[in-house]
Amino acid sequence: MAEDLFSNIDVTPREVKELLARGEKIFLVDVREPWEYATCRIEGATLISMQDIPNSLALFEQADDVVLFCHHGMRSRDTAAWLRSQGVEGARSMSGGIERWAVDVDPRVPRY
Repeated sequence: MAEDLFSNIDVTPREVKELLARGEKIFLVDVREPWEYATCRIEGATLISMQDIPNSLALFEQADDVVLFCHHGMRSRDTAAWLRSQGVEGARSMSGGIERWAVDVDPRVPRY
């Protein structure tokens, strides 16, 4: 079952940028901590810290396409897998996190 949870779970920052540029309706969620969000963020993303995800499950159940990100991609990948285990099939993780976004997509985003 674990293999199914991780099947096609990763999406690259460039793919996310393309989805946003096309106007695709994605629920872009930053699972980092508030201090990290204060340091840098991706415009249009919603901050829901990883620890608050279970209490916010209803928000995810209403979304068709969910993309989560963190600093480097580990927390968001775990969170996407957990959401999938809860029935949110469209949950994916942005590989490399906001760090890779800053390198590959938007160098104006501060790195830390």
